Amino acid sequence: VNACVDVVLSGVKLLEALGLEPGDGKNHAVLNSRQDLKEAFAHFMEKGAAAERFFSDAESFHHIARTASEYPGAQLYVGGNAALIGQKLATNPDLKILLCGPVGPKLHELLDDNVVVPPESMQERDEFHLILEYQAGEEWGQVRAPNANRFIFSHDLSNGALNMLEVFVSSLDEFQPDLVVLSGLHMMEGQSKEMRQRRLMEAVASISDIPTDIPIHLELASMTDQDFMSNIMHQQVFPLVNSIGLNEQELLFLTQSASGPHASLASWSGVPDVGVVSDILFWILKEHGKMADRASDLTRIHFHTLAYHILVTVDGYWGNQVAAVAAGARAAGTQACATETIDTSKVFLKAPLEFVTSQIEAPSKISLNPDEPVVHWHREGISFHFTPVLVCKDPIRTVGLGDAISAEGLLYSEVYPQ
Repeated sequence: VNACVDVVLSGVKLLEALGLEPGDGKNHAVLNSRQDLKEAFAHFMEKGAAAERFFSDAESFHHIARTASEYPGAQLYVGGNAALIGQKLATNPDLKILLCGPVGPKLHELLDDNVVVPPESMQERDEFHLILEYQAGEEWGQVRAPNANRFIFSHDLSNGALNMLEVFVSSLDEFQPDLVVLSGLHMMEGQSKEMRQRRLMEAVASISDIPTDIPIHLELASMTDQDFMSNIMHQQVFPLVNSIGLNEQELLFLTQSASGPHASLASWSGVPDVGVVSDILFWILKEHGKMADRASDLTRIHFHTLAYHILVTVDGYWGNQVAAVAAGARAAGTQACATETIDTSKVFLKAPLEFVTSQIEAPSKISLNPDEPVVHWHREGISFHFTPVLVCKDPIRTVGLGDAISAEGLLYSEVYPQ
């Protein structure tokens, strides 16, 4: 239920267009003024680090957003995980997509014709997310960026409160979907603890109203509050969905939040170890997935990291995993390079050519065979399908890559009727 317009442009050029002079950098948890924006941008540009901040002053933000969206060379894209997944699925001409999120006039214009937006989901103003880019070595006053990155900020109230969730669930009766995809829970982190807890309980009540014969996929995204992650996992959301999609940061954060396997690992170094990743994925399905003695619907996890993907399923619920995981990997290579098909001159292999399937149990050792790139192994009623990714050497567009991977994997996944 999260949807917005991403406005991508040069950070330095926008600040100059707003008449802001370069100066010293300073970190701000919340941006309350243009001065705060200028200082925070300089602070992160100097570090070359990505950051995302909330801009509290609505009027000032709308003025900045207008300046940004009208700036020559600014690019406007569909943004928000829900809208990006919908947009990716809509490229298939045989599919009709229902999207509920705060959809303003600009976003409506950018959406594919196969995407249906219910009237209750429309609003007069777009939710703009401003993505201020800078290049390696770019200078602004005394500040020089050590590498390319981006600074994101918005004044986004409707996505943060999941305003459109109830509209979405009530629209399903008429739409009669074959699949429901949910995303946007991470947007609630900006709310107060009480508000967030209340909204999560309301979300759980809404999701419970979706007929049980419709599979539900939940796309996770970057989060920083361990208690909130633990609530999503333990208090009802995981058991209500059939499938989740996540990357290596979200996987590690998940096991840290719930004291799972390898929870003492502070961060990944280089390509995430396949055995460690597999142990955590196995634990999620063993502890929170559908087992004989547990009321949970969770039977599928689609894990993606830059170098490889793993699709993990509880036996008896899903089919066509080889095609699904391969399609996700192919989408990663083509979308990042902005090519129709994989161009072998523009991609390289970063996946380990040999790995062990666990760091906890007696593992099997696997060597990749280029003729059969999808590898399969099994562990206590749970199947693992692994594929390397052909990684784009010079990525053109990385925003929404995870969403494209999950959407493509879902498209090729077969759900067995229960």
